Amino acid sequence: MTPLTRLFDRRGALFVGLLVAAAILVPLAALVAPKGSPLHMPPHVVALIGKYLCYALLAVALDLVWGYCGILSLGHGAFFALGGYAMGMYLMRQIGARGVYAHPVLPDFMVFLNWQELPVAWWGFQSFPYAMAMVLLAPGLLAFVFGWFAFRSRVTGVYLSIITQAMTYALLLAFFRNDMGFGGNNGLTDFKDILGFAVQADATRATLFSLSALALAAGYLLARAIVVSKFGKVLIAVRDAESRTRFLGYRVETYKLLVFVVSAMMAGLAGALYVPQVGIINPGEFAPANSIEAVIWVALGGRGTLVGAALGAVLVNFGKSVFTGVLPEYWLFALGGLFVLVTLAMPKGVLGLWDQIAARWRRTPPAAAPAIAE
Repeated sequence: MTPLTRLFDRRGALFVGLLVAAAILVPLAALVAPKGSPLHMPPHVVALIGKYLCYALLAVALDLVWGYCGILSLGHGAFFALGGYAMGMYLMRQIGARGVYAHPVLPDFMVFLNWQELPVAWWGFQSFPYAMAMVLLAPGLLAFVFGWFAFRSRVTGVYLSIITQAMTYALLLAFFRNDMGFGGNNGLTDFKDILGFAVQADATRATLFSLSALALAAGYLLARAIVVSKFGKVLIAVRDAESRTRFLGYRVETYKLLVFVVSAMMAGLAGALYVPQVGIINPGEFAPANSIEAVIWVALGGRGTLVGAALGAVLVNFGKSVFTGVLPEYWLFALGGLFVLVTLAMPKGVLGLWDQIAARWRRTPPAAAPAIAE
């Protein structure tokens, strides 16, 4: 089997092909198809589906560490939010004198809070390349520092899950503070443009959708390349028998740390694409419930499948959009019930259930031909 065929199995090839097709066809449906045409896609639908794709990329990042290395992270929402804040800071710097207070450098919330100069953390964010570097480096550095201490201390299982959740909760409390310089409770919003293009323009929304679809395809291919490599085989060994893998001479903490950092950077990129499409980033994105919800996406779609993780993210968030429009106060109960149902009835997720049905269908012998009466 060649490396290319290992990278592109039938399901993965279909998944990537659909994403590439969507990156081309959806902008055409939004920008070229007439508004009265059944092929036309309204801008708000484009932005909504783009948001689902960002969540799908986050789910793939989580599945990479949970499904293939056994690291159940309940803090991946923190990496997603950090990438989002990095992009939000760039977008805020682009507003300039067009803000409510017309200050050429300071964002409106800093002027309102009587800040006299731009904090050091905001330096350089007027540059798009610098901002994109921070989109990857900020969550990557946090994951490296956290993972260095956690994995070297051999923290595993439920204890690791708890401290990842404590990490994101600590960031939630920190970003809520006005003196942190990140907008406090209100966060960052009122974005005007990105790279000179109006954020609210239909063409910009369509472009962001295409970038989200292509980023999801690239994230899947990166994760797939990792898991089918020799490095990925060691990750699976760590997941299934960590002590035995360590006994064989592998530096388990190094493998864990590397895949954890890669996963965090993927989550940060998802957050960066998410922010201009929804128009806001606030500390609520650090809420531990968001990270737990991401775990449910992966469990529903199928842990250790990558494609299933993305599918689960899209299905759950589509259901959330529909359900909260009808019975918003009962969504959390429905989500909890869904997780219980998946755990008890579909431990391998939607894709696992589909594979079981397909396998039974293939094993079913063809029906005998009816006897011909003489």
